[in-house]
This record gives sequence, structure tokens and C-alpha cells, in this order.
Amino acid sequence: MKVDGKLNVWRTAEVVEEARHHEKAGYDGLWASESKHDPFLPLLLAAEHTDRLEVGTAIAVAFARSPMQLAYTAHDLQTYSGGRFVLGLGSQIKPHIERRFAMPWSRPAARMREYVSALRAIWAAWNEGEKLDFHGDFYTHTLMSPFFSPPPAPGGAPQVFVAAVGEAMTRVAGEVADGLLAHGFTTERYLREVTLPTVEAGLAKSGRTRGDFSVSHLLLTATGRTEEELARAVDGTRRQIAFYGSTPAYRGVLELHGWGELGDELNALSKSDRADKWEAMGGLVGDDVLHTFAVVAEPERVAAEIHRRYGSLVDRVSFYTAYEIDAEVWEPIVQELHGS
Repeated sequence: MKVDGKLNVWRTAEVVEEARHHEKAGYDGLWASESKHDPFLPLLLAAEHTDRLEVGTAIAVAFARSPMQLAYTAHDLQTYSGGRFVLGLGSQIKPHIERRFAMPWSRPAARMREYVSALRAIWAAWNEGEKLDFHGDFYTHTLMSPFFSPPPAPGGAPQVFVAAVGEAMTRVAGEVADGLLAHGFTTERYLREVTLPTVEAGLAKSGRTRGDFSVSHLLLTATGRTEEELARAVDGTRRQIAFYGSTPAYRGVLELHGWGELGDELNALSKSDRADKWEAMGGLVGDDVLHTFAVVAEPERVAAEIHRRYGSLVDRVSFYTAYEIDAEVWEPIVQELHGS
């Protein structure tokens, strides 16, 4: 099982230090996310100061950019890293695409399918010399003269992972992507009964098998070396589960477990005027919900628990921690996961 870290710093020296630390500690990849910062710029530094570490986005917002714009960025990072770049894409949601990025939104699953196909057509023009002649419902790319064509990238086009929770986007990932980025608000049962069968349907449509595809899970993990650390981790994890559970788009995961009413309660409370609503929402997440969504264990038991629950389901994991904890705690866990 591959293990990935998350880049949480943005200053130049800190990015370099984090990248070197993750490579030395045995991580397989280091992902940057798009929230308050551009996700691509620090990855150039991370690639420059490592030799084997994969660098990638988890996620970059696809619909905030044209496929051509993103194709150049990803192609350059694939070149600069010597073939170690992974492009993880997410759709975001309608209000952010329309009101934050001022870009069009419609039929997100169909748009993502076409978006990834457009990227592949552009990269094929640069890497294999194919004529660019892509026509779609959302994007059309038919002009690529030699002056604007970069040289082929080492290793060819980067891998593309698509983030998904719902079945429509999950099927798209299976059809056109190299991997799936499973959301943190995903349970073992949801992966087994919903996500993976849907991926398989998408893979069958594209003539591929599960061996041609990678599933990466951002796994809610609560751990601590002392009772106080573990209690703080559990409290932060409850609140994170409550936050996601209040979002209607993720209700299907709760409904699978018979917790649809919890989603309604959390959603209503999130819209209330209570000053303590986020703490109160966390209080609604009982132990059964907590342990279903998260791995909760002392550090020496984390790897075994991850392997027991997810070893047959996912190909790579990263630790989702809604709390502060010393990074050294994870190093023996990474090594143990590699050996499992």
C-alpha cells in the first residue's frame, strides 16, 4: 500500500524542508490542495528537492481553468519532475465555480469526462505528435501550431486522478481517469458496496480492469500518544465528520448506514445562529458514527487497523487529521503500511 503526505506549508524554505522530510520518511507521494493557495507552484519546489517522491494535486479545481491552460501546467510539472507528477482533479461545487471563479457550471460529471478527454487529446498532440482535433459539448481544441507545442514530457502524460463521492462522478473516474481520489467522508462499506462497483462499471466501459486503476483514500485518522492527545484527536475528528455530514451532497453515505436523519440534524444546526453550533454538531456524532468513518487507535495500532479495514479496497492512503500532532508519529506507521 502506498502512503502519501499532504503539503501544509507554502513558504519556500518550508516547502523544501517538508518535501525532503516526506521522502526521507518513506512516503510515496506528497499532495498539495487548492484552497487558500495555488496548488501547483509549491510542487515545483518539492520536485526539485526530491528524487523519487511523487508530487501531485489533491485536488486542483478543474472547472476553474480551461483544459488547455491546465494541460500546459501539468505537462510542465511532469517535465520538471522527471515523470513524477500526478494531476488530481475535483469539480468543486456550483456556487464556487460560478461566484468565486466566474466560470460556467453545468452537468459536472459529463463535463469532467470531457475535460479529462480533452487533456489527453492535448497531451497526445505534444507527446505523440497527433493532430489536435478535439470536439466536445463543453470544450473544443483544434489549434496547435509548432510554436506553441512543448517538447514531449519524460514518461509521457501525467496520471490523472478524479475526486468523487457520488456515483456519476465515480463512474467517470473509472471511464477516463487513472485513479480515484476517495473523499474523506467515505466509509469502508461505502467503498465496498458503492464506490468500487461503480468504478468497475466505468472501467468496463473503457475496456480496462481494476489492475489498470488506482484508488487513493484520504482516511480520517484519530490517534495520539497520550490520553489527552487521543481525546483531542477524537474531538477534532467528530467535528470534521459533522461538518461533512451537514452537506446534502454527501447524504448518500449516511443513508447507506441508516443515518439520514443525522444528516438532516447536522444540516439544520449548521444553518442556525448558535454561536457554538460547530461544537454542538460534533456532539451529535456518536461513537458508532466516529468509528465507522475514522480509524481511531493508538499509533502502534493504526497501520494494522488500516490494513484490516482497507487493505483489499484501496491502493494508497493519506492521513486526514483534523487536529495538530507531531509529524514523527506517522513515520513508523508509514513503514508498517509498506510492509503490510
